[in-house]
Amino acid sequence: MSGIVAQPVGITSPPIDDLLEHVDSKYALVIFAAKRARQINSYNLQLQQNMIQYVGPVVDVQPDEKPLAVSLREIDEGMLSLEANPEA
Repeated sequence: MSGIVAQPVGITSPPIDDLLEHVDSKYALVIFAAKRARQINSYNLQLQQNMIQYVGPVVDVQPDEKPLAVSLREIDEGMLSLEANPEA
């Protein structure tokens, strides 16, 4: 195994430790990323119907990339920020 370096791809990239710097807890990260992934998924569906309601991905997206992976990259690159809801 000498000379082989693992290159994490998918859900392990970006690393969880880097993502946790942008939120208060891992639970907040899960909810934040899932909500954004649903928005990206809705955006992709609305593109086909010419009815845009949500903002699309703000990072470069590969054709086979899942919405959750895109949302995690957006969070990691600081493109999104989580704001506290005063009503909660």
